[in-house]
Amino acid sequence: MDDVYTLHRGTAPLLVSLPHDGIAIPGDLGNRLSSGALSVPDTDWFVARLYAFARELGASVLVPVYSRYVVDLNRPPDDTSLYPGQNTTGLCPVRRFDGGPVYLPGQEPDADEVRARVEQYWRPYHDALQAELQRLRAQHGQVLLWEGHSIRSEVPFLFEGRLPDLNLGTAGGASCTPARQQRIEAVLAAQQDYRWVVNGRFKGGYITRHYGDPAQRIDAVQLELAQSTYMDEAAGMYDRARAAHLQGLLETMLRAGLA
Repeated sequence: MDDVYTLHRGTAPLLVSLPHDGIAIPGDLGNRLSSGALSVPDTDWFVARLYAFARELGASVLVPVYSRYVVDLNRPPDDTSLYPGQNTTGLCPVRRFDGGPVYLPGQEPDADEVRARVEQYWRPYHDALQAELQRLRAQHGQVLLWEGHSIRSEVPFLFEGRLPDLNLGTAGGASCTPARQQRIEAVLAAQQDYRWVVNGRFKGGYITRHYGDPAQRIDAVQLELAQSTYMDEAAGMYDRARAAHLQGLLETMLRAGLA
């Protein structure tokens, strides 16, 4: 299913999953989107480029082709809310992060279409993710799943104020062993360039919560980056200098996770 995702198979016990990096919209669906959604503004922009260095560490890297507006790969297939009582977006989002509509009036997907998208786009990604985790665990005896995400630093629809620069999530400690989490936290605590939090607003989405299983030697962590750490948010452009500075810290965090 390389038309739905790309998978680079590595040699280290590390899988980097980037489920919101995709930007493609099927042609027929594009005709139904609102003008504000056509540019897929809620993409985790450039995270595959940011994490490209992970291949040199031996990581496997899984990247989708299609936008989260087609189907959100980090939501459960039954669309149960991950953050009850808080604003969020669903499996097939109908609202953008700015609160505006994804679709033109009357063009939202019905239940049958949602199920079809799950089968066509969601399930292949998750099948590949599961298979790669099992391959790496079989080879190494354990594996770290690293969920790479990013979001604009200010999104009033989702959270108040300005987001910390680095937001580490382990489902409140359930998706990762304490020792591994402590090693990664120690890296964050040792630097002074970025504000950070652990299990704050972003505790980990469906992938982190569902696949993280420390008892089975599969640890999962999510890192939600404020896009200001590696982008010019106003221009929507990748900032090489900012990104290079951040990549040094990300590499240290990944190495600590693998230790």
